[in-house]
Amino acid sequence: MSGQLGRVLKIFHTVKYLKFKQIYYRVYYRFSKPKFIESGLPSSSEWQWSGPLLNKQSLFSNADVKFLNQSGTIKTPADWNCASKPKLWLYNLHYFDDLSSQDGAQRYTLHKDFIEKWISENPPCSGNGWEPYPISLRLVNWVKWCSVQTQVPPKHLQSMLEQANVLAQQLEYHILGNHLFANAKALTFVGAYLQGENSAQLLAQGIKLLNEELDEQFLADGAHFELSPMYHEILLWDLLELIDLAMTSNRSELTECLPKWTGIARKALNWLSSMIHEDGEVSFFNDAAIGIAMQPQQIFSYAHKLGLSHEKIKQQLITNQDSGYSRVTYEQYTIIFDHANVGPDYLPGHAHADTLSFELSMGKQRVFVNSGTSLYGTSAERVRQRQTAAHNTVTVLGGDSSQVWSGFRVAKRAYAKLEKSISSTDNVQLVASHNGYLQQSPKVKHTRELLCSPDSVIVSDMLSKQLPACFHLHLHPDVTVIKLSEKELKITKDDEVLCLISSAEPINIKGSTWHPEFGKSIANKKIEIEFTNGNLRTEIKQIKRVS
Repeated sequence: MSGQLGRVLKIFHTVKYLKFKQIYYRVYYRFSKPKFIESGLPSSSEWQWSGPLLNKQSLFSNADVKFLNQSGTIKTPADWNCASKPKLWLYNLHYFDDLSSQDGAQRYTLHKDFIEKWISENPPCSGNGWEPYPISLRLVNWVKWCSVQTQVPPKHLQSMLEQANVLAQQLEYHILGNHLFANAKALTFVGAYLQGENSAQLLAQGIKLLNEELDEQFLADGAHFELSPMYHEILLWDLLELIDLAMTSNRSELTECLPKWTGIARKALNWLSSMIHEDGEVSFFNDAAIGIAMQPQQIFSYAHKLGLSHEKIKQQLITNQDSGYSRVTYEQYTIIFDHANVGPDYLPGHAHADTLSFELSMGKQRVFVNSGTSLYGTSAERVRQRQTAAHNTVTVLGGDSSQVWSGFRVAKRAYAKLEKSISSTDNVQLVASHNGYLQQSPKVKHTRELLCSPDSVIVSDMLSKQLPACFHLHLHPDVTVIKLSEKELKITKDDEVLCLISSAEPINIKGSTWHPEFGKSIANKKIEIEFTNGNLRTEIKQIKRVS
């Protein structure tokens, strides 16, 4: 009975944060299915897409595909919805990202045949391909591809309009966030490309929804509000493509949006620059992995092409107040500190229980890393990767700072507060706390101070009660950890000492895994420092930059 009660309470503390709109549409879409209406034959606009096509090849023949580092074959209509494949893999199959790949022009015939295969083998409103998110991403890829062809089969244009009309009936108001933004982007692309039928209405609907969501989803400091650097990259790229669409199509409905869109994009570019390491890739807070979104440098290059610039990091301390991340930059190292909430209360699906964690790199070498994300779904491994122990922060009694569960659920969640942010000639001091454990039993507040100087970082963890706790610190797999004594370690790479770690309590070294990409799990080491007196001081000292 206690287990059932616990599950009921967990569901209650998850659902209570939802917007009425989410609950209403979840029920509405359960009983009201989209209606397929065969459209007439629209014509196409004369503009041609000239934006960068940077996706990796994923289509290798009319049957052989590869997504998320996993190969597959599409030989029968049933393979589009193969039960043995993960849902995310099947979604990628229906995106048609290969149409926007680097050397995609060389596969014109294959692309044309695969589009026709999709149309013939995916009957309307049936299967993964007709769900709103795959429709959204596929339509944008089809529009880009069709716009540069000398001739487009009429059935391709007809299918695009029919898919857009199905999408318009099932906009993802039950999810909101990046999904709804993708829906709006797709309606805008289709409405700007097709002519005739109801294309003008689709364009107006897409633009209206985009402007509403931009106000909601991008914070004042430029961050995307789901607080995942990876999804920030995705949404920023979407925004850049919409700016490009306005410039390319020269539709007045779009060009009048440019002042607003470019202003948001500039702030978003600055935020992204504050959240990447010197290796050029994003930090791993919340759901984040390399290889899903465009690389930061590709994003910056695209923005530059569109006439948008971003500020290069010069300050010793950057504090993004609205999103809740601070960056400290010294010649020897960069540290990014998470004092953020889990994201919008009504949309914490991509949140990890990583409050007060940090990542640290020395030159282009990442040293202390959060564990990353290698899979979605509802498996135990998915939950483990979201839990506090998979991040560089403190667990109390083995618990999580936020109650992450299932694939994309959070019940009771931590709220963080930045209490001090001071930069002086000698050091940078950051102090933050969270109340995640206060909402659970036993009730305890966690406060963390980072005292950063040119060649050291002192991490002080303070609990409001004396309870068994553990500081978890994960190492990049390219570095080696060597125990010098019970309370001191050295971290090396290629026999060069990067730093020393000393703590007030005994230090343990354990095996773990790091997940820099979907479908990848790499063995690494993690440090665990247990403490019971409510206070722990850990020093990372003699930090040496890696060239």
